[in-house]
Amino acid sequence: MNKDHTTKRYIFVTLLNVIITIAEFFGGIISGSLALLSDAVHNLSDVGAIILSFVAHLISRKSRNKNKTFGYQRAETLAAFTNGVILIVISIVLFVEAIERFWKPEPIKGGIMLVVALIGLAANFISMWAMHKDAKKNLNVRSTFVHMMSDALSSIAVVIGAIFIYFWNVTWLDPLLTMLVSVFVLHEAYEITMKAANVLMESNPDIDLNKVNKIVLSFPEIKNIHHVHVWRYSDDYIMLDAHVNVSKDLTAGQFEKITQEIGKRLKKELGVNHINLQAECERGKNDDMIVSDSKHEN
Repeated sequence: MNKDHTTKRYIFVTLLNVIITIAEFFGGIISGSLALLSDAVHNLSDVGAIILSFVAHLISRKSRNKNKTFGYQRAETLAAFTNGVILIVISIVLFVEAIERFWKPEPIKGGIMLVVALIGLAANFISMWAMHKDAKKNLNVRSTFVHMMSDALSSIAVVIGAIFIYFWNVTWLDPLLTMLVSVFVLHEAYEITMKAANVLMESNPDIDLNKVNKIVLSFPEIKNIHHVHVWRYSDDYIMLDAHVNVSKDLTAGQFEKITQEIGKRLKKELGVNHINLQAECERGKNDDMIVSDSKHEN
């Protein structure tokens, strides 16, 4: 991913969303549309979310040092998690407000609502297009992209509602469309939040441990593999740490060569970028790959 291009896209999308937010906020007040005001609030949160993602993106580019020996890449994961939680909260709040609007309908000026909604829709699609490419490779950028996508969907809903309100005065569509968009955004936000949480909790990134076992033990010098830990450090960095039992006669040089070959196979077949294997002779030779908490490593 080209970091310079990503930085420029963040700046462009931030400025564009500030303009959208101001336009929809005043348009919602003048027209009396909850959907338009909710879209403005959503866009306001997006400005904060984009800035958060952008700052995390800049931090992630810093080189590792004695205080952060792994580097700063997880700053983007933290930002993705935070943005996901923000989206979940906003979706629930808008859903509740939409239900209340069903019981307390208010007059809506469909003409103003339609014009502002069309402006917002165009701007949101431009924002989506700007973030689309990097969203496939980076969870932090994807969280920003989902913000943009949810805004675009919300704008589409507002446009549809504005048309029906302007021509046929179907005001109940305003809260209904708000509810539908909220449910969709809630689903997308939940997925991003869980993915980020799994990275922060150092969960297994769908690596088949049976295949790990098969690859490692395919080398005759390795007798057993135990105390295995596999986790995703960032979007493109998977790590594996394990203890392996080898013969007492195996030299350090021979073990290093075997480790390099194991690393190549694990990267090619399972996408593991970094491995650390600790050689042992007798200790743990009867242990399983995953050792329970009651059985601590020495």
